[in-house]
Amino acid sequence: MKKSNRGIRSALRRVDKHTIRPHEYEDAPELTNAQLARAVVSKGGRPVGRPRLAQPKEPVKLRLDAEILTHFRSTGPGWQTRINETLLRATQRAQSRKRA
Repeated sequence: MKKSNRGIRSALRRVDKHTIRPHEYEDAPELTNAQLARAVVSKGGRPVGRPRLAQPKEPVKLRLDAEILTHFRSTGPGWQTRINETLLRATQRAQSRKRA
């Protein structure tokens, strides 16, 4: 092990052992809700996780016939997305029929 690595390791041990005390919070400004809403978690300068969608999907619990699940699952990964697309097309057809 290089001598420089030993110094880093011992410094990290000291950081891990440190307990933050109340007087250490005095210098830090209080974060507002607006600041927290704009916060981006990043690792190595790159955002972590998926980008936020303009219209996020909602998780739901849905009971489907076994035949439907077998069909869509047999098409491989992405079967839930294909169910969503199929339902979306059916909804759009129904809406266009109402307008006509």
